[in-house]
Amino acid sequence: MFRAIGRIFRTPDLRRKIGFTLGIVALFRLGSFIPAPFVDFANVQQCLAQNQGTSGLYELVNLFSGGALLQLSIFALGIMPYITASIITQLLRVVIPHFESLYKEGQAGQAKLTQYTRYLTIALGVLQSTTLITVARSGALFPQNSDPACAQLITNDAWYAILLMVVTMTAGTGLIMWLGELITERGIGNGMSLLIFTSIAATFPQSLWAIGQAQGIEIMVLVIAIGLLIVAAVVFVEQSQRRIPVQYAKRMVGRRTYGGNNTYIPIKVNMAGVVPVIFASSLLYLPALVAQFNQPAAGQPPQAWVTWIQNYLTQGDHPLYMLLYFLLIVGFTYFYVAITFNPEEVADNMKKYGGFIPGIRAGRPTAEYLDYVLTRVTLPGSIYLGLIALIPLIAFVWVGANQNFPFGGASILIIVGVGLETVKQIDSQLQQRHYEGLLR
Repeated sequence: MFRAIGRIFRTPDLRRKIGFTLGIVALFRLGSFIPAPFVDFANVQQCLAQNQGTSGLYELVNLFSGGALLQLSIFALGIMPYITASIITQLLRVVIPHFESLYKEGQAGQAKLTQYTRYLTIALGVLQSTTLITVARSGALFPQNSDPACAQLITNDAWYAILLMVVTMTAGTGLIMWLGELITERGIGNGMSLLIFTSIAATFPQSLWAIGQAQGIEIMVLVIAIGLLIVAAVVFVEQSQRRIPVQYAKRMVGRRTYGGNNTYIPIKVNMAGVVPVIFASSLLYLPALVAQFNQPAAGQPPQAWVTWIQNYLTQGDHPLYMLLYFLLIVGFTYFYVAITFNPEEVADNMKKYGGFIPGIRAGRPTAEYLDYVLTRVTLPGSIYLGLIALIPLIAFVWVGANQNFPFGGASILIIVGVGLETVKQIDSQLQQRHYEGLLR
């Protein structure tokens, strides 16, 4: 293993790519600590120090920004607007036929969809930065903290100051998007995924140290041991797939013979990735957001429905919250897989090129068989996603480490998925140069 790592740094081209990637990552992390204009840095740090764990309402965005959201930095929004824009663009393929035709056009159509995603990212950046600044001005960014400093995070309420903050945070989102594309073109791995990986991995040491301070070193060691087991289980499931054999009949085109080979269609146990967890988290945040903006006036009792939401849908350790979270993940997994994998399209392509599944007739029977296999494989995948997402909530019940438990939910899925993909790309680069590679 160490010799393989040594070969990476002895290969000039690969060494240059990894160095470029690490440089971009360092620049990305630096921007996460530079405060936006008219932000009181001292008050923000004081509220962060007094606030044990992040607010549940902003937990997901804060996770993907590497903690930059609650620091109101120039990179406060992180990569979240781009993730949201990418998901929306992908879902619009089902609704808008033009998007589907662009997707099928190949590289030119994909470039056009990427351009639409960039425009949508900037629009979402404006919307999200405006919302974040409004919440910070109202003092609701740290709702559990009664410190007066937490209501004075912004030093200037003038319209030009707010406009400058919105422009700065939106420009930060655009810069992050550009940095990610630079990594993809000139570095190693997928740039956007690596930036998300960096944001999440940067919070691990602080989270583990917080558990050690609150619960003791023994609990911290136990959490690390459990985390390693969870990582091993996630790697096993992420690499698991159902291979459907496909045979291609021989056909003559001019003087050349095509086909006659055997291959397979890989259907992963977790085809949806981390998207269902993001969908479910976002949907469960909506009731809390509505309740937060319907707080009663001073001296007035809260409305019954607001109290019910605060008691049942904002507490992660409540059984009803856990059950809804699990069911939403299972449902969104089936929904997202149905959108991204079209059995009829796969069956038509196989029939067009003379392919067939042994024992299954080409055409509609093949599509029905693929749909049957996909439905059965997605069931354990959706249950697996639900259980992984519940790990931080269960950790809160057992050791009181909800926000500080890093080995669970979207974080561990992204860390493992991006790590595996990056290692595979480095391995393929080594094999192209006639080396053994990292993986055996």
